[in-house]
Amino acid sequence: MARNRAAAVVRYRQRHRDCYRDCTPRCFREGIGMSDVLIIAHAERAEALAASKRLVAWLEGKGHAVEMGSVEATAIGRPELGVDEPIRAVPDLAVSIGGDGTMLRSFDLVAAAGVPVLGVNVGHLGYLTEFEPAQLTDMVAAALGGSLDVSERMMVSARVRDTGAHDVGAQDSETWTGLNEVVLEKRDPGHTVRLEVWLDGDVFATYAADGLIVSTPTGSTAYSLSAGGAVVAPTHSSLQVTPVAPHMLFDRSLLLPPDTEIGIRVISERPALAAVDGRSAGLLATGDELVVTRAPYDARFITAGGDSFHRVLKHKFGLKDR
Repeated sequence: MARNRAAAVVRYRQRHRDCYRDCTPRCFREGIGMSDVLIIAHAERAEALAASKRLVAWLEGKGHAVEMGSVEATAIGRPELGVDEPIRAVPDLAVSIGGDGTMLRSFDLVAAAGVPVLGVNVGHLGYLTEFEPAQLTDMVAAALGGSLDVSERMMVSARVRDTGAHDVGAQDSETWTGLNEVVLEKRDPGHTVRLEVWLDGDVFATYAADGLIVSTPTGSTAYSLSAGGAVVAPTHSSLQVTPVAPHMLFDRSLLLPPDTEIGIRVISERPALAAVDGRSAGLLATGDELVVTRAPYDARFITAGGDSFHRVLKHKFGLKDR
């Protein structure tokens, strides 16, 4: 009997994961009603840890299985809930409690498995997080009940192509994936870096700048915005190339189709640092290349589907009518 029930749980979890991948809400309402929930919290914010502790108690009271990052689990006095990263078991839902950085970490952990993420803001701007701590259990209940929407946003991948001429830390063929952006920028202060850009195999231009940003639409309101890039609706599909402090006449952002392959080759004598969503992807020497493309999977946001993009933009940036 126990074996049959366990098999039913596995079938149920797989079914409702597939449904969420198809953006249909019926699956959490069906079957046994047990779900695996992964909580990813900002381990250094007391409010995030308090909200996590409250959510753990609520989920366990409803019969759901709960896992957390090891550091957060220990911080709330529940080390037995801790799991190592990368996460090996695929949860049904991930709940991110923190700010935008915590959301980026959450998608780094679960996006490849198609797991939807519900973001709760205890940070400052919180552009990626839709919900507030006071809504936490209500919104998680709604997500598990299938009554919230899933919004898909494209991600970006980067791969370092190391020429082998210099052993400076770049790792050939390792693929990095991010939600916001890929950055290649100077290492040495007071100097620019020269970067040759290829688009779909054709040379486009050579940039003398502090760096280049390749951003997704979601990332258009992050580093790219501060460098003068355009704001793009997050559900749009495109790649945006934005130079950082360029020393050249062509200093505008370039908006490209999402399937464009962007190659960036270091042609200066000084090396350049590569980063994906703030994570170091290596140090590139002269002749090394960074190949940037759309990621093979999307980020899946749990959303109430209320405000339009321009209303959210207006609210988050404090824009006034007059």
